Amino acid sequence: MARTMWDSTVGKKTVMAVSGLIMLAYLVVHMIGNLKIYFGAGEFNHYAHWLRTLGEPFMHYEWTLWLIRIVLVVAVVAHATSAYQLSRRDIRARPSKYVHGRPRASYATRTMRWGGVILGLFVVWHVLDLTTGTVHPGRFEHGHPYQNVVSDFSHWYSNVIYIVAMLALGLHIRHGFWSAAQTLGVGSRTRDRALKTIADVLALLLTAGFIAVPVGVMTGVVS
Repeated sequence: MARTMWDSTVGKKTVMAVSGLIMLAYLVVHMIGNLKIYFGAGEFNHYAHWLRTLGEPFMHYEWTLWLIRIVLVVAVVAHATSAYQLSRRDIRARPSKYVHGRPRASYATRTMRWGGVILGLFVVWHVLDLTTGTVHPGRFEHGHPYQNVVSDFSHWYSNVIYIVAMLALGLHIRHGFWSAAQTLGVGSRTRDRALKTIADVLALLLTAGFIAVPVGVMTGVVS
């Protein structure tokens, strides 16, 4: 039954929708946590430490954080795999381009595939940059996330990479949220306008919220 569901187009779209909403929920929480950087080093570092002690004493140190990471990895892999397989299926179904080249889809729709690739590469870079410190451009100090973020966004190319990725994220969310609603049967003629408005607001708030961190460092508000 599960195999049959996965093999179907509807099944793959459902997996994409559910995994996308899981990642969206994480992004909302992650953005709110990032904005704590405006309250100073003590507040931001304390928040980062709290994440590692979440669930104690029932959960051991970092167990909850690792559980969240595992869920996210599963969601990302499921989302990317479904997207790739649906894309290949779509190409096989329509091997030739339309004669009339005027696109009917929105800009966000047409860039979903490339946006997904950009975001996938960004996630790898982001982990290596601010989690492991492998590609961090400055002096990386484990246990000092505030200082690492300020050091990171003090370099122009880190800002460029981050901001471009967040713009791609906004476009991805704008189309993805509405698409997920349609797949899960929430959408209807009477709700479409409201769903599109929610998608626009979510995309705008998340993009602005994430970009606010490098902008804060660049302008000296966060230092």
